[in-house]
Amino acid sequence: MLRLTEVLGNAADADMAEALHRLEHGGRIEHVVVSPADTARRRLHAWTDRGTEVAVMLDRSQRLANGAVLLLESDRAIVVRLDAPEWLALAPRDTPAALELGWFCGNMHWKVRFVGEWLHVALDGPRTTYLERIAHLVDDGRVTVIEATP
Repeated sequence: MLRLTEVLGNAADADMAEALHRLEHGGRIEHVVVSPADTARRRLHAWTDRGTEVAVMLDRSQRLANGAVLLLESDRAIVVRLDAPEWLALAPRDTPAALELGWFCGNMHWKVRFVGEWLHVALDGPRTTYLERIAHLVDDGRVTVIEATP
């Protein structure tokens, strides 16, 4: 059993995202899927989606979250994924804004879905991280942020 004793960062963090991107292309990222209620737990026994048995043992100062990186090695990573992700709904002002938003989200490798004229982004990390990344589109009115959706 693999013992994981700390959260190394979040998949949405720039430095983590770069390292995880390389591993993802090689199919070397494993996920521990947890319910939103389990994010408050400090001790957790689980299996990754690739069958690795893990024991998560965090101290009181750390907390599980969607995108929490629990292991980062040269040949694999283990990342927490919530079984019901939170979605951030974005409304582009017009067609050029929609194209730019779509290109940007694709370039960031964000998971998205389309609901009517809105683009929904699955949050794999803190909402503020995503809002910081699209601030240039929001600040000039090309994109409006709609409240997070289920």
